[in-house]
Amino acid sequence: MEDIVKPANDAEAIKMLHQFNEDLLPKKFGKIGVTWVLFLCVIIINGLFFYVKQLRNGLSVTGMGDIVSWGIYISNFVFFVAISLVGSLITAVLYLLNVNWRSPLTRIAEIIAVAAIVFAGLIIIVDMGRPDRILNMFIYGRIQSPIVWDVIVVMTYMTISLLLLYFPLLPGIAFCRDRLPGIPKWQKWMYKFLSFGWQWKPEQFKIVKRAIAILSVLIIPVAFSIHTVTSWLFATTYRPGWDSSIFGPYFVAGAFMVGAGGVIAAMYVLVRFFPRYDKYITDKHFDRMGILLALLSMVYLYFNINEYMVPGYKMKGEDAQYLTELFVGKFAMMFWSVQVFGMIIPIILLLFKKFRRPFPIFIISICVIVGAWFKRFLIVIPTLLHPFLPIQEVPEKFKVYIPTLAEWSITLASLAGALLIITVFIRYFPIISIWEVAEERGIGHDVIYKHLNEKE
Repeated sequence: MEDIVKPANDAEAIKMLHQFNEDLLPKKFGKIGVTWVLFLCVIIINGLFFYVKQLRNGLSVTGMGDIVSWGIYISNFVFFVAISLVGSLITAVLYLLNVNWRSPLTRIAEIIAVAAIVFAGLIIIVDMGRPDRILNMFIYGRIQSPIVWDVIVVMTYMTISLLLLYFPLLPGIAFCRDRLPGIPKWQKWMYKFLSFGWQWKPEQFKIVKRAIAILSVLIIPVAFSIHTVTSWLFATTYRPGWDSSIFGPYFVAGAFMVGAGGVIAAMYVLVRFFPRYDKYITDKHFDRMGILLALLSMVYLYFNINEYMVPGYKMKGEDAQYLTELFVGKFAMMFWSVQVFGMIIPIILLLFKKFRRPFPIFIISICVIVGAWFKRFLIVIPTLLHPFLPIQEVPEKFKVYIPTLAEWSITLASLAGALLIITVFIRYFPIISIWEVAEERGIGHDVIYKHLNEKE
């Protein structure tokens, strides 16, 4: 990493804190920001329109049927669960490993994780058709069911992720409360309420740091559990392509990869549209994240080889038909595009430093994210189209799955909803942690306290 400039005395430290305030406290959006929010709102409203239609007419508005009973809703659920792992990767794992360059990236990872896991839960309710059926999970749920395990770990992971976002954010909220000029009364009240009387006392920092350490330890096994249990929903179902003992680590490896890609994409957008952020998210951060993404992609490539080579070598029974459609059949173009453009080419390019610069790595990360979504499509749909016991005397349309306009609209609305949560957060809260950046530069809490009690 580039050498971090540290203040020589308290006067320089306070001057530096003023610069942090100027650079990192949230500001009103310009025309581009407002247009982006309106764009997301239009997509969400369109999705809500089709969801109301689905509520009125049932799942008949979708392309799902008796054979393909899970469609792109479940593909989207698995994608959201995967990208949510980034919170534990950047915040917890790198925190516990004491990786010093993570500080400007932690909150980016945390809000992506929270937004993703919130919509992972919502898309499951959408997939149920009737939202009131979610109550049956709590009234009649059986602990023997992997679906109940999934509900438990999703709720637990969501709770820990929210806490891991909120506790480090407390000093940032206090910065907004004390140093943001000319904001509306409701915004002042919001910061005052959410800051819980934060006063920059040393004992408060001790509590926050202890909470971060405890949550960082807790979230790792819970994060592994949510991806493992999600994989068990498939692996414990007797279908070709899902009968795999490595589905747990296979899902975890893929989740780490797409999560890292999501953070890189967010980093680039922040640096591109918030000019002063490039002082804190530098080319070195992109370079380190590129190396991390290459490593995670290699691990995922290893599991992909295991997942397809062993059954492909044997080509037995229904697995042979399923794999044939993936390798050379109607899903072949999507399958090989995902493998090549979403994983193999990114690995090769990221080995070269020039492709770990901001714009090239942004394009690579988008390829990884798009490839990851279609990878989840390939995990769900082709398998369902090849049941071990084919259903007899069903309409021909049941043997083909084509997502309808309603499904695409609702799925896009869920993706837009997650992006809107991240966008609103950036508008009202510091997306780069001011106190952690200050701490990284050797500025003590007593100096921050002195700075905040200065007269404007």
